[in-house]
Amino acid sequence: MTTGLTVLVPCFNEGAQVEVAHRELCAALDGIVDLEILFVDDGSRDDSLARIKALAAADPRVRYVSFTRNFGIDAVMAAGFRYASNPWTVQCDADLQVPPSEIATLLAKAAEGYDVVFGRRRHRRDPLVRRIGSAGLHWMARSVFRIDMPRGASTFRLVNTEVARTISDLRLPWFIPAVPMVGARHTAVDVMHRERTAGRSKLRLGRLAGHSFELFFGFSWRPLNAVYLLAALLLPLALIFDSSRLHLAVSAVTLAAVALLSRYVHGLARRLPSFYVREANVEVRPGDLLAPPAPVPVMPRGPAVGATDQRPGH
Repeated sequence: MTTGLTVLVPCFNEGAQVEVAHRELCAALDGIVDLEILFVDDGSRDDSLARIKALAAADPRVRYVSFTRNFGIDAVMAAGFRYASNPWTVQCDADLQVPPSEIATLLAKAAEGYDVVFGRRRHRRDPLVRRIGSAGLHWMARSVFRIDMPRGASTFRLVNTEVARTISDLRLPWFIPAVPMVGARHTAVDVMHRERTAGRSKLRLGRLAGHSFELFFGFSWRPLNAVYLLAALLLPLALIFDSSRLHLAVSAVTLAAVALLSRYVHGLARRLPSFYVREANVEVRPGDLLAPPAPVPVMPRGPAVGATDQRPGH
């Protein structure tokens, strides 16, 4: 019998799906002795938090952390790994495209001595554009930028919580390529994938594109090296042939190099916290709170300020 498991459930405007996820997780993990279901509310604007709090009031296994605003999935994972109370954490999206019953598959594989077990989605049910984009992203990362991306890795994964915290503390923009970078023992197993049971994907094209750049520039120096090499090739040609066009090309490459370098420096210099917590039913670190709770002063009930005493003789 397996003990000590935290289920990390990211939530952003999930609505009624909160109860659906809770119900299916409880049914699938009934044999886990020490089970914790940790919802991380990423600044939802619907009733997701109210639904989570209602579940927490009825089920002591439910814990939650709610952000002050939408900080993104990286912040959700950082908070989830920080506040998970068990030695193993499985990340399971609230849309349940991977059925909770597949968690048993990850647990069985982890028992062979792995730190991280990724769920490799069989017959992926996402839209064609999403599947092509994801496959292209992983191909470019491995082939063009030489980033070590575990094949088949997805956000449905089981991780040793301490390993996950070590990776999270590095403040890197992606979790998947950080796993082999720190030397964690990892593998992937096939899991079922199905249509979304409710709602729509929260990932949009612009966010996916930005996340791709975070991957390329966060784990590879090849873009900057390529620009430097191009500048080194064009500069002697411009000096030899004294061509205004070549000088213009060198200037353009130089500007591109400065822009790229600034992008890398910006990534290295980030010091702001990944998230701020508005409320939670766990003990939150002081640095994660936007502000500690403070009592509100109460005005005394009495004569208004500035009122004069109208009694006789005064």
